[in-house]
Amino acid sequence: MALEADTPLRFDLAGLARDGRLGDHRALMRLAERADQYGFGCIWFNEFHFRRRALPYPHTLLLGADILARTVHLRFGTSVLVLPLHHPLLLAEQIAQLDYQSGGRVDVGVGRGTEPATFETLGIDQRTDRQRFEEALTVMLRAWTLKRVASDGPTWPFAETEVGPPPVQTPHPPIHVAGVSAETVAIAARHRFPLLLSLEPNEARQLPVFRDALARVGAGSSPLAASSLARYVVPAATRARAEAELDRLTDRLNRRRAARAAARGQASPVPRDRAEMLADYAIAGTPEDCHRQILALVTRTGCRNLRCLFDANGLIPLNEASSAMALFATEILPAFTGHAIPGHPDIHLERT
Repeated sequence: MALEADTPLRFDLAGLARDGRLGDHRALMRLAERADQYGFGCIWFNEFHFRRRALPYPHTLLLGADILARTVHLRFGTSVLVLPLHHPLLLAEQIAQLDYQSGGRVDVGVGRGTEPATFETLGIDQRTDRQRFEEALTVMLRAWTLKRVASDGPTWPFAETEVGPPPVQTPHPPIHVAGVSAETVAIAARHRFPLLLSLEPNEARQLPVFRDALARVGAGSSPLAASSLARYVVPAATRARAEAELDRLTDRLNRRRAARAAARGQASPVPRDRAEMLADYAIAGTPEDCHRQILALVTRTGCRNLRCLFDANGLIPLNEASSAMALFATEILPAFTGHAIPGHPDIHLERT
């Protein structure tokens, strides 16, 4: 696939604080501070609600305010904000404030949501999620770009009002859309927004739909290039060590997938092996191995943004994830920094 030379390669962090327990907030903040120093682009957090002992950060923008206050270059991303749950005026205002406080270091991932229990608890009919998503997104974009905005609903009608402060990033903070359905992907394409591509299952089901949608609206490939892939990342000093750690992670993932299927009353999925993990879900090996795998992934997909899951959504302890992140930053990131990569002269690491 042809790659656009003016779109840099960016490495982000994701999957943290998803381990089903409250954890150590100070340790997470230290990891964010180190990520800032290492040169990672952004740190992404998900929105989930109503699990008292298992979710330390149900409101991601509050967490973002803490992280952005402690860092200088690192961006903060929401992966995702579930738009049907929020009044769009208030959400637009909160994001604009965070963008102002941080000097323009906010990325906004948005989605329709997948947890029926949250909709039920809040008394929201999940059958209306698509309509609420589109209406909320429209209101937020207008609130950021117009001096005054009004809406006739149907979900959130309001008289003309102004929303502020104005975002630092113009015309608004970068928007990523998390979507699998053709309808949601089409919304992203129509707005020229990149996708937040999933990992479980991976991006294979989304990219063909997105390419088709972009072609239909004549959007070009820039939204594809800016779309964000996700991978479990397992670097090690030796290949044997990396393979052992990847095998251990694969076993944990297989057990977690089986447990989730059982909880839903479904048949247990076919266990993955090392070959499948390396082909579709993981970057693993020596620094040289990881470098080669990343180049192959970028070339195959056309996407230049990689969300690295060093802790595998909580399956790897935070201290081990921090060590892996440090190795990646010192041995792999420099290969993508500030100069052309042999055989890939248009790929550079984004420096924030």
